[in-house]
Amino acid sequence: MKRIALFLATNLAIIVVLSITLRILGVERILDETGTGLNLNNLLVFALVFGFGGSFISLAISKWMAKKTMGVKVIEQPSNPTEQWLVDTVRRQAKQAGIGMPEVGIFDSPDPNAFATGMSRNNALVAVSTGLMQNMGQDEVEAVLGHEVSHVANGDMVTLALIQGVVNTFVIFLARVIGHFVDRVVFKNEQGHGPAFWITTIVAEIILAILASIIVMWFSRQREFRADTGGANLSSREKMISALERLRAAQGQPSQMPDQMQAFGIRGGGVTQGLKRLFMTHPPLEERIMALKSGR
Repeated sequence: MKRIALFLATNLAIIVVLSITLRILGVERILDETGTGLNLNNLLVFALVFGFGGSFISLAISKWMAKKTMGVKVIEQPSNPTEQWLVDTVRRQAKQAGIGMPEVGIFDSPDPNAFATGMSRNNALVAVSTGLMQNMGQDEVEAVLGHEVSHVANGDMVTLALIQGVVNTFVIFLARVIGHFVDRVVFKNEQGHGPAFWITTIVAEIILAILASIIVMWFSRQREFRADTGGANLSSREKMISALERLRAAQGQPSQMPDQMQAFGIRGGGVTQGLKRLFMTHPPLEERIMALKSGR
């Protein structure tokens, strides 16, 4: 219930902020002054504000949301040797990668997992689960931390937000163009917008969003390969392969991470065939291991 309440509150806040922004910009309608044709300039601004606005607001509050959703305990003053080692390892890897020191945290979950999030290379969070610490050796945890630090160093969170913003903009813009065409040409509505516009727009948004998500998921899979390579560089190839093999051994266990955090975790899903593969956030662990072994 806490996660649902946070999700609803965040989306409501985003809608309110973007609506105020559109009013300030004077973009209150997408029809021209006669109410018969589309005002493409207004429509493009509308699509840009909602397309990029939602994506970047989510990015800006990603650390806060991750802490609240996952119950992350940020290590401000290490209280034991394990916490001290985690902070020291991330500090060393961050220095190697040329980024600012991320916040380091632990979240309570039997699922061996870890994630990185944040709005910039110098304002990030790296967190590991208690299950990861209990089920992996120090060398393997070091590789996992290197993987997450590499995500931050590669700017993956910002790039993903940019790509999501671009596809959101196209979806919003094209869906309304399609809705307007159907309303005018098929249903012969000459003034304002009738029910056909709104129904067609909603259906078009759903279809276009599904197609657009294929692009976002493709990028998400590519960033995992890059982060694996980065983790190998910050630890060693053998340690990174060993960590992925340990994650593969735990693949039968269901992930405890909420849906909105799944794309940020290191584990990802299992082997998927057919169309489902196009919507995977992570490549199968087998492919990631093979890529490292082959030096790709």
